[in-house]
Amino acid sequence: MENTAIKVLVVLFSIWLSCVQAQTGRFSAVLAFGDSILDTGNNNLLMTVSRGNFLPYGRDFPHRIPTGRFGNGRVLSDLVAGGLGVKDLLPAFRSPFLKSSELATGVCFASGGSGLDKFTASIQGVIWVQDQVNDFQRYIEKLNQQVGDPAKVKEIIANAVILVSAGNNDLAITYFSTPKRQTRYTVQAYTDMLIGWKTTFMNSLYDLGARKFAILGTLPLGCLPGARQITGNLICLPNVNYGARVYNEKVANLVNQYSQRLPNGKFVYIDMYNSLLEVINNPSQYGFTTAKPCCCSVMTPIPCLRSGSHVFWDFAHPSEKAYKTVLPKILSTIQSNLA
Repeated sequence: MENTAIKVLVVLFSIWLSCVQAQTGRFSAVLAFGDSILDTGNNNLLMTVSRGNFLPYGRDFPHRIPTGRFGNGRVLSDLVAGGLGVKDLLPAFRSPFLKSSELATGVCFASGGSGLDKFTASIQGVIWVQDQVNDFQRYIEKLNQQVGDPAKVKEIIANAVILVSAGNNDLAITYFSTPKRQTRYTVQAYTDMLIGWKTTFMNSLYDLGARKFAILGTLPLGCLPGARQITGNLICLPNVNYGARVYNEKVANLVNQYSQRLPNGKFVYIDMYNSLLEVINNPSQYGFTTAKPCCCSVMTPIPCLRSGSHVFWDFAHPSEKAYKTVLPKILSTIQSNLA
């Protein structure tokens, strides 16, 4: 009788373990593209001011190391990879310290300051998204060398979550902060151009074997500390938030079109705008002291003592705690739509 009970327990444990593995092991890798929301250090060796490889950046990262992430600790790409059970930290593809053993579970191609508009990347000297596609091609070549089986490599790419954050800098910097585009195009026209470039970018990734896309909308750009400074931290900039909403609606529609047009792929839109805006509007409900001044800025040489009390780490980037606050919904959306 006792042996039977033990066997039953073993079977139940096996079933439970299989379920856990199914929940956390659905994806082979995470491959991140786009901007500083996801960048884990690709700008470190570039001649650009858009870098985060110096203190106080990374002060809450393991061993207090400034790795090039634009935040006080881990960024969203790290947290998504960890939350999906892939790995805790997503290494930068351009890092000279990248280990070949990391390739099969994914890397980050994103570049802080980048965007869909080539002008956005060029004015900051960072990696344009189409150049990130070139890096992706080089990654596939290295992965083939590491794995030694083209069929296995194809399977890894097809089962990887393609995490994309692009459009934040195009709107916040190129359109609303410089005359280059704003004097020539309306918000509607410029966001149409962004969607055209985004389509080209996604097609390039799909042609290289990517099949599971999680496409992030922009943040509420008018509520970033850098934008709110213009009004003395009183209100969010309504025109900038309007531009973000117009763009995000078009991105969501584009993702739906891809789902209908390419049945062999899976595509989901991640609403970053409303998720973060909810936290900004109700910081105390989520354990924050403030969503207005950031923890670290050029105006305050000494950062705040507790970055977890601030929704924003610096003028444009959420704190690690803020990312963690919106993370559960992101993970749920990815798991229910891409698995």
